[in-house]
Amino acid sequence: MLTGIHFLLTYKCLFECDHCFVYSSPQSEGTFTYQQICNVLDEADRIGTIEWIYFEGGEPFLYYPLLIESIKEAKRHGYKTGVVTNAYFATSEEDAIKWLTPLSKMKVRDLSISNDSFHSENPESSYARIALKAARKLGIKVSSIAIEEISVGPNNKLREKGKPVVGGGVMFRGRAADKLSKDLPRVNWKEFTECPYEDLVSPERVHVDEFGNVHLCQGISMGNMWEIPLSNLVKNYSVESHPICKFLSSGGPKRLTEEYNVTHEDSYVDGCHFCYETRKRLIDKFPVLLSPKQVYGLE
Repeated sequence: MLTGIHFLLTYKCLFECDHCFVYSSPQSEGTFTYQQICNVLDEADRIGTIEWIYFEGGEPFLYYPLLIESIKEAKRHGYKTGVVTNAYFATSEEDAIKWLTPLSKMKVRDLSISNDSFHSENPESSYARIALKAARKLGIKVSSIAIEEISVGPNNKLREKGKPVVGGGVMFRGRAADKLSKDLPRVNWKEFTECPYEDLVSPERVHVDEFGNVHLCQGISMGNMWEIPLSNLVKNYSVESHPICKFLSSGGPKRLTEEYNVTHEDSYVDGCHFCYETRKRLIDKFPVLLSPKQVYGLE
């Protein structure tokens, strides 16, 4: 049952992190208008099961007035709200308190702040740490998102004892697949027979962007909500009728590759890596469902 809608408020970001699976950068296009936000919230009401509205990016604080008004609108609709940020604005604790006070007054229920080596050379003295301290002073429920560094070590589940596999918090899709997968240990493509991260059969949340894409997973769309109302897309969604999710949910990227006879390599870092590379090769066949090209690094 769908209970959460996550707005990719903008794809634009001050950073261009190697691990970013939506390919955000200072040059990225795609920012919601306020009216579009209101339209989606109206559709959320029609869905009838939505509880949470999140605002993410890119970096949502780059469009601060839009973020604040969008949170207010979501609250007027009766939804619990959350925000994800890298806290670039927290140049001092005093400044961070000024930026975050409106979120405190609106009783934002969850603030998630990226604080790791991908966002700062020293996470212990980063803007994120300042923002975390300020948020706690304001009584905002706040947590830190820390993507672990890529590690290589033994894992008996996938390979013979002692053979190395990749660990850490990076998901190898988007820029991470293109920038971080080189020279890492790989697993034979036939091993990847499931999607380990996303519930494609009965999703609990979707991400939506300004282009109208309703992401089941970044780069896999349920459809375009500017062409078909979001409530209708959700009501009519069936994994069996989705030509990408149908095979991912019943056999992983291995089956998706086989069903469409996609050219592939002999091995991949993980299932996300294999799935991402397969989807890139299928974009021209399914331009609406594998969209936008921007999250595949193709625009």
